[in-house]
Amino acid sequence: MSTNTSSLRILSLNCWGLKFIAKDRVQRIHGIAERISESSYDLVALQELWVFSDYQHIRERVSKRLPYAKFFYSGALGAGLSIFSRFPIISVAIHPYALNGQPLEVSDWFVGKAAASVVISHPVLGEVEIFNTHLFAKGGETGPEHLRAHRLVNAWELAKLVRSSATAGRYVIVAGDLNGIPKTLPMTVIRDHAGVTDAWAESHPQTAPSVSNFNPAQVLEVFGVTADSPLNSYSAGKPLDATARAELGKRLDYILYRHPLVFDATKKPHLTCREARVVFTERVPGHNFSYSDHFGLEAVLDIVHPNDVGAEDLPRWSPPAPTALSEEAFGAFQHALTACYRISQQRSKFELSIFISCVFLLVVLCVGSAWIPLSWINPIIVLLTTALAWLGTTMLYSGFIFGNWERRALTTIIEELELVQQVSRRDEALPLEVADVAS
Repeated sequence: MSTNTSSLRILSLNCWGLKFIAKDRVQRIHGIAERISESSYDLVALQELWVFSDYQHIRERVSKRLPYAKFFYSGALGAGLSIFSRFPIISVAIHPYALNGQPLEVSDWFVGKAAASVVISHPVLGEVEIFNTHLFAKGGETGPEHLRAHRLVNAWELAKLVRSSATAGRYVIVAGDLNGIPKTLPMTVIRDHAGVTDAWAESHPQTAPSVSNFNPAQVLEVFGVTADSPLNSYSAGKPLDATARAELGKRLDYILYRHPLVFDATKKPHLTCREARVVFTERVPGHNFSYSDHFGLEAVLDIVHPNDVGAEDLPRWSPPAPTALSEEAFGAFQHALTACYRISQQRSKFELSIFISCVFLLVVLCVGSAWIPLSWINPIIVLLTTALAWLGTTMLYSGFIFGNWERRALTTIIEELELVQQVSRRDEALPLEVADVAS
């Protein structure tokens, strides 16, 4: 095993490992395991790896290079998240997101989207917390922000976890399928509130503003597209939204990182991204399909020691701020959550009205069945009674229990945003020397 500690090579890949649903799953998972086993990765974060036997197969194949691993459990069907590490894992955690779609949206609701993390012991950096996550998908990239309210809640919670870890004095790395292109509000919330650096953006500072002069292969190299690419066998010919068609795919997968909150660059090593590239773009050997419906993202983070560079090359330290979110971002965020709150109220009223209607019809059926002499109608009444009971129970759960759950979660985040905004404004209003002391 290599003992190189001057850099970290990281892979993030959405494996599309849905049992019974994902096409060619077994062959693809075996192909992914082989590719990783032949690589020199130090950290691997996999999403949508729901089948435990798939995780076991990958772990067995990569154990020589990546002896430490964790499969995470969350929700009714699991989180689909796994992390593999070359360095010892000293603690693990999983943080289910407060909002993850509606009960009637079976996939996201039941799988339990979450932020999973491991803390590794690195010989140079010390404690490093690795987050692996997959944010709520529904909502796309266009239209009113309230369509992405649940993803915004995910983004806010993830950003808070990253800040908390950095406050504890750890280096932090975030990898995963964040289900948003870089310019969307959820990505802005993560970058600005968590204070993370986007590995792709750092290593591709001269990214062109338009894809019009590039072919699909060049778009991968220049823009970091990982999903809905026409080069992916599972995306080719698939109906795509306007964003994916216009940009020849989407950059949805990220590797982000940051230093500890209190960071003395003259004493501690710092991270910088040397390169980032899209990987797993070819077909699985021996087959005519891709490794997944996403391509993978690889980043190499160099560990730079203060003694190895000049003072002018060291990162500048500044007092920690409560957030870097702009007033515009705060306003859009709060407006989205408020709009989602109102929609939740309306939806709950509608669903509860269906519940009351079902109760009324059940009473009518129970009373009326005694006055129907024809025996052949009885099975029909039984079926109707069963259907109405199921529908009524579902509407009661969705309208009352989930409706209140959703609105309380939204209220909590709205109040947190207001507090952070107030503290940020207060700090900005302080004179510079007072702000330094307060921080």
